Amino acid sequence: MARAGRLVLVLLLVRWTWVFLAWPMRQDVIGASFLHLISIPFHEAGHILFLPFGDLMTSLGGSLAQVLVPVVCGIAFLTTSPNPFAAAVMCWWAGQNLVDVALYIDDARTLQLVLIGGHTGAEVEGHDWEHILELTGLLHRDHQIAGAVQFLGGALMIGGLVWAIIVLVRQKHYHGGHG
Repeated sequence: MARAGRLVLVLLLVRWTWVFLAWPMRQDVIGASFLHLISIPFHEAGHILFLPFGDLMTSLGGSLAQVLVPVVCGIAFLTTSPNPFAAAVMCWWAGQNLVDVALYIDDARTLQLVLIGGHTGAEVEGHDWEHILELTGLLHRDHQIAGAVQFLGGALMIGGLVWAIIVLVRQKHYHGGHG
């Protein structure tokens, strides 16, 4: 029964991967996903966690935490359980979070992304990635950086899916096709 649940999860992840990668950097696709809502608390907590490390790290901390939470969970699933299927899903989730962050980076100059409070970055004097890229002198490269982050996120999503499928196939092989 657990294998059937894992198969359903993989099929859902395949669907979400297709949606997120076929229509990249669109708020109506990425921002409207319930996965975005799951990641927001980690993002906001990251700002608080990185507060002692200065202005740049406080701004960057949100996106870092959003991506690092699934990475840390994946490492835990590999080292403590071990549960490679769960680690593969965490790899996928880390990639999905990078895709989510890419949308945010891509908006650094236009500031049209609707933020948590319901206002755009232009209405509230900017947002994290506008500030980060301005501080680092890379604001003019927002689209290129977003594209690279989107690509990396997509690669992790696809890699996580392939890994999860390999785990399922091996599970079937080791259990003689049962369970």
